[in-house]
Amino acid sequence: MLALVDCNNFYASCERVFDPKLKHRPVVVLSNNDGCIVARSQEAKALGLQMGEPYFKVKELLDRHKVAVFSSNYALYGDMSQRVMTVLQQFAPDVEIYSIDEAFLDLDGFRDLPELARTIRETVRQWTGLPVSVGIAPTKTLAKLANDTAKKNPGYNGVCVLDTPELWKPLLHEFEVGDVWGIGPQYKKLLNKHGINTALQFSQLPETWLRKHMSVVGARTAKELRGQPCLELELHADLKKGITVSRSFGKRITEFTELEQALASYVSRAGEKLRRENLLAKHMLVFMHTSPFAKDAAKDPYYAPSLSFAMPLHTNYTPELIHYALRALKEMYRPGYRYMKCGVMLTDLLPEGTETLDLFDRRDTVKQSKLMAAMDQVNQKMGTRTLFYAGAGIRQKWSMIAARKSPSYTTDWQGLIQVKAV
Repeated sequence: MLALVDCNNFYASCERVFDPKLKHRPVVVLSNNDGCIVARSQEAKALGLQMGEPYFKVKELLDRHKVAVFSSNYALYGDMSQRVMTVLQQFAPDVEIYSIDEAFLDLDGFRDLPELARTIRETVRQWTGLPVSVGIAPTKTLAKLANDTAKKNPGYNGVCVLDTPELWKPLLHEFEVGDVWGIGPQYKKLLNKHGINTALQFSQLPETWLRKHMSVVGARTAKELRGQPCLELELHADLKKGITVSRSFGKRITEFTELEQALASYVSRAGEKLRRENLLAKHMLVFMHTSPFAKDAAKDPYYAPSLSFAMPLHTNYTPELIHYALRALKEMYRPGYRYMKCGVMLTDLLPEGTETLDLFDRRDTVKQSKLMAAMDQVNQKMGTRTLFYAGAGIRQKWSMIAARKSPSYTTDWQGLIQVKAV
């Protein structure tokens, strides 16, 4: 048996943990640069607010209903996610962290699964303040369905256990085929065209038909809905194939100096990610572009250059990465354009110590590693950009807009809640 534990309205719930006044108030979280809605509390959903809606279009509605609006606070969300996963690891020997707010637990051999699910839910709530839903079933796909049922149907009180066909078949009959995990919009259209509208109908399709029209993936999904496990827990993360860091600017950039600062800042972040995973990169892609939705294309033309190249040797040394990135930027930059975004992608990744050495390599990699380790430790302990490269800019006037960002309550000393006796 597998359990899927999913945090309810995760970003919005994280904001509520540290502000009790938000408990029954609608809450939404905005994307980078406060552009679109990316998370909604249940109360916000009831107002008809949709995922991806531009903030400026619904601002009047948000103000009218006194909706609490927040900029994305990724430091807070990442730390709260880690806390939830740490709690879940107390309950099962094997846990697959599926996403920032979801995890699969192996419950093989456990008894009284409904009581265990309730205990998991109550413990996560007590230890982190976050509400979760728990779905338990013999397969990952059924566990997804069980979790969705537990979350959307108040009668289940956040827990749904589907351990027999008699329990899951009625739900499959009510579940739309397009909502099944692994079936996207295109496959939904195909299935609807053939009269397949429910998950139960899909699960009863012949394997030959499924393999012909939906490949082996469709056949596996149908088996999973019948209670036959085809997807194992992924307990060890695969080696990353690439690392990308890109951001939209808080304002349009025209000057090369500001572009240089932004790219250096993003490359620094990519270097930190490489070292955290103990990886080295050899291939780099640098890209930037203006807005593809400019109102006046003649005065604000679209320009989206990119440059892909191999560096001489594998590296995760930030000064070296910045050197090659800025050299590429100089080749791509054209004056007269209003740039809205840039970024870097690092590929051809290898674990440290497995790279091919060069007889003529004159770098002192030992000193480089010590320097980067010291810098990373200071920034991790004292906060982001405690130490940074001057080339990344000091004031960073081009940085993302986050006018409604909440304090980083759990990762920044300045963000700690202050309690006063009265």
